[in-house]
Amino acid sequence: MKLTFPHPIIILLSFIFISGAATYFIPSGSYERVLDENTGREIVVPGSYKVLPDVDVSLVDMLVSIPDGIVARADVLVLILLLGGAFFVIEKTGALKAGIESLIYTFRSNPQILFYILGIFCALCGAVFYMSEEFIGLMPVLILLANKTRYDLRAIVCISVGSSILGAAFSPFNPFGSLLAMDIAQVDPAEGIVFRILFLLVALILWVFYHIRYGKSKSVNEQAEEVQKPQITWAHRVILALMLSGIGFMVYGVAIQGWDYNQMGILFFVIGFACGLVGGLGLNGTARTFSAGFSEMIFAGVIIGLAQAIYLILNQGMAIDPIIHGLFQPLEQLPNQVAILGLYLSQALIHIPVPSASGQAVLTMPLVTPLIDLLGMSRQIGVLSYQYPTTLMDMMTPTNGTIMAILAAANIKYNHWVAYLWKSWLLLMAISLIAVFSGYLWFS
Repeated sequence: MKLTFPHPIIILLSFIFISGAATYFIPSGSYERVLDENTGREIVVPGSYKVLPDVDVSLVDMLVSIPDGIVARADVLVLILLLGGAFFVIEKTGALKAGIESLIYTFRSNPQILFYILGIFCALCGAVFYMSEEFIGLMPVLILLANKTRYDLRAIVCISVGSSILGAAFSPFNPFGSLLAMDIAQVDPAEGIVFRILFLLVALILWVFYHIRYGKSKSVNEQAEEVQKPQITWAHRVILALMLSGIGFMVYGVAIQGWDYNQMGILFFVIGFACGLVGGLGLNGTARTFSAGFSEMIFAGVIIGLAQAIYLILNQGMAIDPIIHGLFQPLEQLPNQVAILGLYLSQALIHIPVPSASGQAVLTMPLVTPLIDLLGMSRQIGVLSYQYPTTLMDMMTPTNGTIMAILAAANIKYNHWVAYLWKSWLLLMAISLIAVFSGYLWFS
């Protein structure tokens, strides 16, 4: 029988039962927590750990934790459904494809300018809604761009798909990553926006420059295709304007007005319906497309719920604080910089068996947050040490189904992809690690 890598749901179900079994072996314990009047958050009191009477989680409780976990993260699930459904509608109107084709045609004689514009556009989409699956349908356009500019297709995929992943990794507003982690860590999303945007810009500029510099195809293709003028209608223009306005308004709402998930979700629910009507889908067609988008996004919501179930089990068995205590003791005598490096590398490795960034946030941030408190560092460091390596691993790890589907659509073998990518990927990882260490000084 051929062995295959387990499905993410199987992986998380395994963790659920492993967590339940672990409560029978991990002695229950707890730290004392007090309310910090300056931040309004509960923080762990150093040195207050004590062993408590042992609590074991039964098999029935393990099973019940699955729906409980989904219910507990209902706010995130609703945002994912509304946001994902809206962009599914936008994609189905053809506006997104037409916009990218129009960019390619307009700057067909100046590919370097085009690459920077394409990188910025994709990074913006990645930063706000982590555009990923949409690239599968855009692959014929990207292949055409590679042929026209005589660039290696892998470089074009990096400038487009890679920039979207980069944008999601460095974003202050990615609801599937940074916002979720900040919510769990009880960190104000408006705090550190300037810091994150600065490193986003630095990383993006260096990323695109690298692939412009080293992505030129070494073989000359005499049969390079000519870019045809795209058919971009007034409806496409209005839809793209609505989408970009919505992104800008969401950034304003989160940064200035302190919006939560519900306000972000309803904004794009309205924009999605408006785009569907402008795009000629009609009321029923827009509703059906939204429904199809919901079905595409429900998997991500279930993954988040399963990851939350793991936390609920460990919390019920009073095993979280003992785990933190076990992690903290070896780190206590180490410099904070070494502890930060350990957290960064741990999050990167965890993302291989847990390929959902949102699921990993729910799984690890409840453990990282009190650990960061005990180390005397800002919780922003815990968020950054999760946010950067977790999402950047999506470019490299074969457990990420979306990147593998994109490579298949582009007819790029995984080993050829890694052979081209690894140097620039290490550059991004280095920049993000510098960002985490810089955050240690910035937020101290």
